[in-house]
Amino acid sequence: MSGEVTHKEAAMTGHEPHMDPATAREAATLGIWTFLATEVLLFGGLFTAYVIFRIKYPRMFYEDHLMLDRVLGAVNTIVLIGSSLTVALGISAIRKGKVRLLRMYLSFTILLAATFLGIKYLEYTEKFSHGLSPGTDIFFSLYFMLTGLHGIHVLAGMVVLGAVLYLAGKGKYSESYHTPVEISGLYWHFVDLVWIYLFPLLYLVG
Repeated sequence: MSGEVTHKEAAMTGHEPHMDPATAREAATLGIWTFLATEVLLFGGLFTAYVIFRIKYPRMFYEDHLMLDRVLGAVNTIVLIGSSLTVALGISAIRKGKVRLLRMYLSFTILLAATFLGIKYLEYTEKFSHGLSPGTDIFFSLYFMLTGLHGIHVLAGMVVLGAVLYLAGKGKYSESYHTPVEISGLYWHFVDLVWIYLFPLLYLVG
């Protein structure tokens, strides 16, 4: 009888009856940290390349970085910092079992992410209209590579957060089970952190 109840509960919650939530959370956390470590290596290599070429061509990098729109870059920085806040508030809400608040904060996060990409689109459009492209020189090659790769990560984060938002609407998360929410939040914080490094590196450091 207890076996039937266990399987029935498992079917309702979507978890396997033998799965230990604590173990599952530890495994998921280890997995996301391993993934983020590979991402750090990827962006770290590009950051290193940028620094090396900047030392080699200081005049080019100085003159080119003045062509970037610092105002839009600063606005995007504020937008992403705000999105990190809404993610953190969403995680805090689900830890207290407040699913509606979680959904609201995730919706805000996705909206802010879309705003970021919209602003970046405006920046790209302005650059291309002035004949600036990845083929212009080394600075703009690295600029478009770094910001483009980061933009792809933002888009991926929107997809992940959108999936979490959808599942939250289906009642999949609660005070006792919300590991995917925390894992997706950790990924989003990483995406934001990358931009925190990119903004001064590209827009401010002359």
